[in-house]
Order: sequence, then structure tokens, then C-alpha cells
Amino acid sequence: RMYVASFTVVLPFFPTGTLERMEDEGDIATASTLARMLSSIPLSRGGPTSCVIYDIHALQERFYFGDNIMPVFMSGVPLLRQRLRELPDASDVVVAYPDEGAHKRFHAFFPDYHAVVCTKVRDGAKRIVRLKEGEPKGKHVVIVDDLVQSGGTLLECARLLSSIGAKRVSAYATHGVFPNESWKRFLPTSSEEASTVPAKRAHDGAASTSCNFAYFWITDSVPHVASAVRGVEPFEVLSLAESIANAIQI
Repeated sequence: RMYVASFTVVLPFFPTGTLERMEDEGDIATASTLARMLSSIPLSRGGPTSCVIYDIHALQERFYFGDNIMPVFMSGVPLLRQRLRELPDASDVVVAYPDEGAHKRFHAFFPDYHAVVCTKVRDGAKRIVRLKEGEPKGKHVVIVDDLVQSGGTLLECARLLSSIGAKRVSAYATHGVFPNESWKRFLPTSSEEASTVPAKRAHDGAASTSCNFAYFWITDSVPHVASAVRGVEPFEVLSLAESIANAIQI
């Protein structure tokens, strides 16, 4: 309306992305609600608004947006690939997925890595993580997913992989949501390990024990969490700044 040439919204984390479907009558798919709200942005002189989003939870959410907005889906996974190449045991890294959904979503990013796929099976009222395929024994296993909240599934995966011979276990999630400071569940189990040595230097070349994570990489898509865990073992924060700049052509 004010003759703006173009308009771009940078939304690194789409916060309602996990609420993309209904299970009971009366549920609201708030992923669709937020997409419709963003779609109400008026057209600029250059056309639809661009909305840059990183690793949205479900790719079909692209179709929740209206014609007034053009979602631009980006990924933080290339930042992880770059970091993996820097590891001293890079040749021993295999990539693990906590479930079949994560494997379908991210395996195309890792054609040059062996894959380990976990799955969840029901045992009465409980859901148990089991190994579906792959060989983690003697390897540095990096679990990859789009986001982490309470972290229960990642912890179960780490315990499973450690129990069947993984040399080290690390994790990556583009979005570290961690409600109620649940990131503290991933701190080293002994006070000696929770030192003030910078995470990268402390872990490079070190072996992990029990189900402690050698590294836990997240991006800064959730800023208050990134600030809280920066410099705290085993966390490393990967910056999206350069990727965002490229996406909006700065």
C-alpha cells in the first residue's frame, strides 16, 4: 500500500510446525493457522512476500500458505556437514536418524555417509526405541533431526546406540526448543566432565562414556536457548547468519 518494492520475512523457526494435523474433533492445526496469518500480508510492488523458514517440521506445510506469500524453505544441515568435516575422527562418522520420518527427510543431505535408522515400537503402553538398520559399532554416531523439545527420544537413541557399541554419540537439531530448560538433561553426568573448558576443544579427540553426548549441535534459530547453552558442554551453536544473508541476497 505504501509502494514497497519487496517484502521479506525471516522466520528461522516456524513455531507451530509440529501441530500440522488433527487427531480428534476440536483439535486445531495451528501450523495452518500461522501460515494463514502470514498469508494475509498484502502484496508489495514486487509481488508476494518471501518468507524464509529453516527446516520446517513437515514439508507439506508449504501448501498451508496462500498466494500472497512465497515460503522459501532452507536447511541448517549444511552447517552440520561443514562441522563434521572438521572432526578429528571424521572418517568414523555415521549419521543416525531417530525414526523413519527423519530418515526420509534428511538422508538426501548425507549420500556419502553410512546411515543408521532407529524406529519406535509399542510395548504395551510404552514406546521403545529399537535399531531398524545400520551398524553403529565402533563409530562416532551423529543423530540428526529437525528439532528437539524434551529430548526423550534422543536420549533413548543415545542409550541404544551406546549399548550396541557406538564409540561416541553426538546429536544435531536445527531448532533447539528445549521448553523448561530441558537442555540440562544433556549435560555431562559427572561434575568432572562439566568443566569450563570450551566444548569444541574439550571434545575433539575425546571418547564418550555411557550415553553422554560428545557434541550437541543446534543453530541459533531459537535465540534465548542458543544464548543459554553457548559455551556449555556438550553444546555448540551454529550460526545461521551467513545462510540467511545468502537467502535474502545481502
